[in-house]
Amino acid sequence: MSGIPNGNRDEAPEGRVALRRKRTEDEIVAAAWDLVHEHGLGSLSMRDLGERVGMKAQSLYSYFASKNDIYDAMFREGQIAFAATMTITPDDLGGDESPQAELRMACHRFFEYCTSDTARYQLMFQRVIPDFVPSPQTYELAVETLGLARERMLAAGLDPDRDLDLWTAILTGLVDQQISNDPGGTRWERLIDDAVDMFFAFATARAGSRRNP
Repeated sequence: MSGIPNGNRDEAPEGRVALRRKRTEDEIVAAAWDLVHEHGLGSLSMRDLGERVGMKAQSLYSYFASKNDIYDAMFREGQIAFAATMTITPDDLGGDESPQAELRMACHRFFEYCTSDTARYQLMFQRVIPDFVPSPQTYELAVETLGLARERMLAAGLDPDRDLDLWTAILTGLVDQQISNDPGGTRWERLIDDAVDMFFAFATARAGSRRNP
């Protein structure tokens, strides 16, 4: 063992401690998701969470400084998964790489992502926890994903500010209607292509009028 530098031997225990801590943090966050799926996003309590992972509630604060820090970790997980969902490749489009086809695909993916997990949707896109604000580092993930939508607006020749606001209003409107009025169904999912086509027709016409006053 003389060939192993002293520094590596000294760092190995610290690495194992860090790994165990990360695993425990992941276990806590997973248990938090289980609880909010069972009882609702706003019902999460440190006592219930401690019981779920076999800890006293006070012990949780050794891993997360507050309940909002747990929400932040959940928000971060959601944003990482959302970014992967909203990344669209040419292969995903089946040969139709038009801006309109990509917008349709993006809308379908957003809809599926949100309606498949209402608690996650509420945490990421609604303000149901009054005193929760994502940390700057976590919120930056959301900003980066929104940047994908801005790039799609630009690629389609649309206004990346005004049209993006309308676009997000259409997407969340479809999701909210589905969750509120037909949970588990397809009533508003069936409207996605029509909504995207109407949006695209309106936005491109307005862009054309700006170019040709």
